[in-house]
Amino acid sequence: MRLAELIEKTLHGMGYELVDVEQAARGLLRVYIDMPYDAAAGEPRAITVEDCEAVSHQLSHMFTVENVDYDRLEVSSPGLDRPLKKVADYARFAGQEAVVKLRMPMAAAGNRKSFQGVLHAPEGDQLKLEFESKDGPAMLEFTLADVDKARLVPKVDFRSRKA
Repeated sequence: MRLAELIEKTLHGMGYELVDVEQAARGLLRVYIDMPYDAAAGEPRAITVEDCEAVSHQLSHMFTVENVDYDRLEVSSPGLDRPLKKVADYARFAGQEAVVKLRMPMAAAGNRKSFQGVLHAPEGDQLKLEFESKDGPAMLEFTLADVDKARLVPKVDFRSRKA
């Protein structure tokens, strides 16, 4: 079984979702976790330090049992600029702004590879992003296989909450 599949199975049993796994230099293993999305319950709670600690503890034990070779483990939330890795991510974050970088330029979109716009709900495996082109609003249709990188655009309000 692949490492990502082992981690995903372990996290699922703990009630978490695997967002991404990175194997970096010098044996560093980074695991990004999130709470699963439940449309009926609305937006899930944020990942806490305690969540990361519990997952780190459980993964360390699992890695020992499975003889996974690593030197250091980091467990983290995906952050405000969360990567979009699965079709389910595009469905979950429909209506939010994202940056999508394609593997190859799209002729139908002016031979561009990089787009920033609003995600639309996927239709099957067809993903959609509404963006501003030089001719006005346009719709980019692509598949997950076309994507090199995709991330949410963070929305941060630094204004005071005083009325």
